[in-house]
Amino acid sequence: MKIEAFLFGGVALFFAGTAFGYAWWSDREPAGTAALVVAFIMASLICFFFFMQYRRRGSRPEDHKDAEVHQRSGPLDFFSPHSSYPLLTAVGFTISALGVIYGVWLFLIGIGVLAAGVFGFVFQYEARDR
Repeated sequence: MKIEAFLFGGVALFFAGTAFGYAWWSDREPAGTAALVVAFIMASLICFFFFMQYRRRGSRPEDHKDAEVHQRSGPLDFFSPHSSYPLLTAVGFTISALGVIYGVWLFLIGIGVLAAGVFGFVFQYEARDR
């Protein structure tokens, strides 16, 4: 993850420099400057995430040139075989998107269904042993 952190750090520096240059030469035009600043912030967040993952977990087999495939093999994580929450989340998002068009009442119903789907995703296997 260290390589990825440096990669996105470079992207963040590029957007910071571009935002500064754009703000300077465009007579402080707000839309473009804001878009470049947001791009800098997003790249910085990804860089920070990768750096923290590297600090917590250390280097991965992919980070070493002499690594073998079997060093990364094994189970990755637990994935739910049967869950209705993806469908519930999709329906909630669809209803809330239609609510933007047809009215606040439909949007609020959609947000409720969407929240139920997301909370179901998050807490579906809360009691599962790790």
